[in-house]
Amino acid sequence: MNNWFNKNGIHVAIVAAFLVICFVYFSPVLQGKAPAQSDVIQSKAMQKEIMEYKDKDGKGPLWTNQMFGGMPAYQIWVQYAYNGATYGIALITRVLPNPVGTVLLLLIGSYFLFIVLKINPWLAAAGAIAFSFTTYNFVLIATGHSNKALAIGFFAPIIASIILTLRGKYWLGASLTALFLALEVRANHVQMTYYLFICILIFIGIEIYQAYKAKALPALGKAIGFLSAAVLLAVMVNASLLWTTTEYAAETNRGKSNLTNAAGKQESMSKDYAYNWSQGVGESFTFLIPNLYGGATSIDELVKPESNMYKAVAEVTAGDPQQTIGVIQQLASSPQLNMQQYWGEKPGTSGGYYFGAIVCFLFVFGLFIVRSRLKWWILATTVLFMLLSYGKNFPFVSDLFFNYFPLYNKFRAVESILAVVGLMVPLLAFLAVKEAQEGSIDQKVLIKKLTWSAGITGGFALLVAVVPTLFFSFKTANHLEIVQALTQNTGNNAGVAQKIIDGLIKDRISIAREDAFRSFLFIVIGFAIVWAFITKKLNMQLAFGLLALAVLIDMWQVDRRYLNNKNFESKSTLANYFQPRDVDTFIMADKDPNFRVYDQSVNTFSDASTSSFHKTIGGYHAAKLKRYDELISNQFSKSVNQDVLDMLNAKYFITQDPQNGSFKMSRNATALGNAWIVQGVQFVKNSDEEMKAINSFDPKQEAIVDEQYKKLIDTTRLGADPTAFIKMEKYHPDHIEYSYSAPRDVIAVFSEIYYDKGWNMYIDGKQKPYFRADYVLRAAQLEAGNHTVEFKFEPTSYYTGEKISLAGSILLVLFLGFGFYTENKKKKVG
Repeated sequence: MNNWFNKNGIHVAIVAAFLVICFVYFSPVLQGKAPAQSDVIQSKAMQKEIMEYKDKDGKGPLWTNQMFGGMPAYQIWVQYAYNGATYGIALITRVLPNPVGTVLLLLIGSYFLFIVLKINPWLAAAGAIAFSFTTYNFVLIATGHSNKALAIGFFAPIIASIILTLRGKYWLGASLTALFLALEVRANHVQMTYYLFICILIFIGIEIYQAYKAKALPALGKAIGFLSAAVLLAVMVNASLLWTTTEYAAETNRGKSNLTNAAGKQESMSKDYAYNWSQGVGESFTFLIPNLYGGATSIDELVKPESNMYKAVAEVTAGDPQQTIGVIQQLASSPQLNMQQYWGEKPGTSGGYYFGAIVCFLFVFGLFIVRSRLKWWILATTVLFMLLSYGKNFPFVSDLFFNYFPLYNKFRAVESILAVVGLMVPLLAFLAVKEAQEGSIDQKVLIKKLTWSAGITGGFALLVAVVPTLFFSFKTANHLEIVQALTQNTGNNAGVAQKIIDGLIKDRISIAREDAFRSFLFIVIGFAIVWAFITKKLNMQLAFGLLALAVLIDMWQVDRRYLNNKNFESKSTLANYFQPRDVDTFIMADKDPNFRVYDQSVNTFSDASTSSFHKTIGGYHAAKLKRYDELISNQFSKSVNQDVLDMLNAKYFITQDPQNGSFKMSRNATALGNAWIVQGVQFVKNSDEEMKAINSFDPKQEAIVDEQYKKLIDTTRLGADPTAFIKMEKYHPDHIEYSYSAPRDVIAVFSEIYYDKGWNMYIDGKQKPYFRADYVLRAAQLEAGNHTVEFKFEPTSYYTGEKISLAGSILLVLFLGFGFYTENKKKKVG
């Protein structure tokens, strides 16, 4: 035991230091608080029905009717109990308070990578801090993109495990690759995993080229064989997750359109939508100077009395502080003006990408001195991913990937590919210090290259601090339109308008200058530490310790702008974040198990708050069913179609008085209920005609049905009868039961969202076919008599997938055990 501690004591000490850093940064968790993450709060509302039935049944349903009329729970909350990686994720997120576990994963995972690259432990700790405290990671945590942050946390250990495999540690490296890749996939952020996959493809491509040159292809082939087995095993472990996600994705707004555009084409996700959050080319300099583009979309600095914009507005408001702040808030929130600190290309941002001034300086140093072939992988990945992050701002490269690279066009917010660059930059930076440490390069050459690196990065930062407008305008792309709109808003007083705008630009310049000078100082500090180490003025351990401390202070200060103690609330406050209004309480008294609410007091189709209390036709989700999304666009965007509200069983409407803010509830007398029998069927040729037909129709009397379902309807046996009826008897999100009585065959329409990837219909226990009607609903021809109809959600993708996941999880445990056994055996022999 003592021998083990002597060998590994430094790693234990560093991990303990990481734990202390996490608890100091997130000190409110020691008081029982948790971060108030907007996306997590929205997610809790989405999960309302799922969690209620989980508490009741011991297992969450796979379908929920809580929002968008009904949708699979796959991307909201599903247990995946037979997936071993589920318990690994729980270990990270539940053993330690949120978000300590996530940041500790980032730190330990990246530390493992630096150690595998044979970097000194204290220098590896500095590298781990540099990557983990990249501002994007903390912005994700602040906003509640927890799955994305988790997925990023597995980047480094996956790469480390691949490197181990390529070095000949086949069993250990491949088993660890399988483990970390299984956890990466289970984190359930496909976009981040996809970007990592591209990064690894570049890495393997370079390895193949080098092996070919060195005539070492057989050894590489063996390693790739082991890695392929690891990938297959990770896929098996996540079979249920991947199968359901793939199946669902094709039916969502990320999939192919059911409608044709003006050119008669069916499109997937539009390029405009995918590129909406594109990194501005100039914004890349925020890697070095954090608030060069104003930081987050905010007015925090503008409402300070010393700000230039505040002073300009105060002249109009006679210096009244409350009125001055109110005017600035109006100018910032107006869609025509949007006068914020941030002036970049994105519609808005919660924070930029800052990799650290010291880290950027060392990255440039690495470009000069690192001779490892890893440099070319890091450089190729960094350049390509930066070009891809530009999206609409540099479409040449992005369009090639969007149009031709498999699956690339399924993802939006292309700027988020920079999460991988956030790992590449510190990798090369600290490989550079390692190269300097090894002493294989002449000291004079090192000092020369170090000085050049500091001159390039520090010189640029100093130039921005001294002459900021030399490179940047600090004006938005629509600056002229803003000037015109503000002039109109100020009663055509061009002088006042110009003064306010000039004040805003001066504030943006001031913010940038302050951060540019700050970055310059940290570059000087970083240069001094590395210079003193190279010239042997500082010993290695002290130099690396000081470097880690300097990087931590640099990143910590900027991260606190986005995630600090103010972001935390008591858990009880967060648990009861959405409080029922009087109208909600009244509606909840209705014991009908499955009606819907149309809440117009919120942004109906981009807000999950209503789902905290009711089943709603609206909600919030990035991947809603494509048909329902098309229904929203065509039947609710310009005007509200009452017929569609009726067929969706929108039983209650909620509105808000714009004058006094009071809420009002009204009952929809024409809502059609859970199911009804129609008098006839109107067949249409395709989805375009189906959508057009529901523009104006009587859903109670007729069903609009695509001709593809004609074979499921025998019109000769149909007969309308006033005595026929159908009603819901039992409700469960996964299992709904109806009873009906009809003297002849009838067509029944169910106010349930059509999704044929799992919903089965049974009449008196025997499975029968059903079809789609009214664009999004289920319908069926029901045989004459008194019968029971059941709809059960029984997706093969989940239930069969879970069996494969169980087999994969068992194999993974065996693989890991054998991997550690063989490695231990090698050490004993050695």
